[in-house]
Amino acid sequence: MSVELLAEHTAQRFAKFFGHPPCWLAAAPGRVNLIGEHTDYNDGFVLPMAIDRCTVIAAEPNAARQITLHNNTTGETATINLRTRVGKGKPAWANYVRGVIAGFQQRKLKIAGFNAVIDSNVPIGGGLSSSAALEVATATLLEAVTGQKLDPIEKAVLCQRAEHKFAGVPCGIMDQFTSVLARENHLLLLDCRLRTAQLVPVNDPSVAILIINTNVRHKLVDGKYARRRAQCETAARFLGLDALRDANMDLLIKSRNGLAPVVFRRARHVITENERTLKAARAFIASDWAALGRLMYASHSSLRDDYEVSCAELDAVVEIAKAIGFKGGVIGCRMTGAGFGGCAVSLIRTAAAMEVTRRMSEAYEKKNGVQPALFSSRPAAGAKILQALIAR
Repeated sequence: MSVELLAEHTAQRFAKFFGHPPCWLAAAPGRVNLIGEHTDYNDGFVLPMAIDRCTVIAAEPNAARQITLHNNTTGETATINLRTRVGKGKPAWANYVRGVIAGFQQRKLKIAGFNAVIDSNVPIGGGLSSSAALEVATATLLEAVTGQKLDPIEKAVLCQRAEHKFAGVPCGIMDQFTSVLARENHLLLLDCRLRTAQLVPVNDPSVAILIINTNVRHKLVDGKYARRRAQCETAARFLGLDALRDANMDLLIKSRNGLAPVVFRRARHVITENERTLKAARAFIASDWAALGRLMYASHSSLRDDYEVSCAELDAVVEIAKAIGFKGGVIGCRMTGAGFGGCAVSLIRTAAAMEVTRRMSEAYEKKNGVQPALFSSRPAAGAKILQALIAR
């Protein structure tokens, strides 16, 4: 479903729920990361793109000093009181919205009450940044509500802090940055320390990006994500560095005896993944698909063995991709997102897309007993207010 069609459906649901059409429609995309996993919170490099699946919020002002949110995905409705400083509450999904509202309040931006309906076709728990899409869609809507446009970097950081403080996930900047700043038909080579992005054009029609959802949902608030971030920080402190972005393999190997084996492996993944990400951007620009495929497979192996965030279902997808092989139309494949389930991403030959999709789906179902959800996506644009639908 296109952004425009999802927006139309969301507007219809708003009219059904509140009795008349909305004034605003805000949309923000999910993202898929081609390579560069668990490097963003280590001040490293990532190579994501926005996908053409998004979260849409339809809204209109109300006379009350409160916000009423209806989530079409969960069927739940949440109310947020604007007479006081916004804090955490229930239902849990609304904390992503509350965190963004709190960020606007901290900036002394006056938020009037409004009614809203939220809908999304970004898979939840699939590693495609459904939470960032909700945060950034909320911030984009609040820009329209308050009449105050934020600096794009400030907007991304505000949404990142909302996830830290209100959802308890100490994520890096990649997800929110991509949802805010993505460009159509481009990857972003993001330097997470400098918060700068180099646009990497995707203009070769002979290749396509295929996303494979294992339908195994991950949960990042159970401590696994935070534990790995803490292990990376431990390694950086021991090496005398601000972040693992500044480390190299020679320094790490020299310090090996002073690090716990698990901390050494975590650091090794980050160091080698940063190197792979920079090489992958160059390979993409040069259309060196064989090199890019090798880098994607190496990234998955590192995430599986050194960072230990893969799972049997993700490993199965990658093994199926390898079995189909370069000649069968698969250039490379790896898990994407934080891990512990979710999605894999594969670069494939466009001409072989239907056959690759069929073979992957059949082989995965045979091995795991469930069907995966597969879809392709072009690099999409970042968050926006859909201007044609602002005024009634």
